Amino acid sequence: MLVIFTVITYTNRDIPALGSQEKPERVVHLVTGEFKATLPDGKVIEAYRWDPGTIFVHAGEKIKLSMYGVNGAQHPFVIEGTNISGVVKKGSETLVPLQFNKEGVYRLICTTHADIAHNGPMIAYIVVD
Repeated sequence: MLVIFTVITYTNRDIPALGSQEKPERVVHLVTGEFKATLPDGKVIEAYRWDPGTIFVHAGEKIKLSMYGVNGAQHPFVIEGTNISGVVKKGSETLVPLQFNKEGVYRLICTTHADIAHNGPMIAYIVVD
């Protein structure tokens, strides 16, 4: 009995107590990506993006964005409709805790690549229902 009690005690430390209303924070992983192509005239074109490009969350849900820089030296960003901003650097992870209480679509925008003229638009959509 002592062995069983010890095993249960030490293996279930991260399991919430029965009746607990708190859900663990969900981690959503994004990476920076780049598409590059050469046109028939030899001109090189490229575009940057967040991958995945759309994230779905529930209103009130606690999430953490884990953004990893793969392509491009750095990507300064804002989340439209919030006061959240930051930078994702190549080879580094940027963590952003989030909780949206209002339904809607929030855009994660790289300010360096905000439109076609600047190898974008590098925009991900956070859909809150």
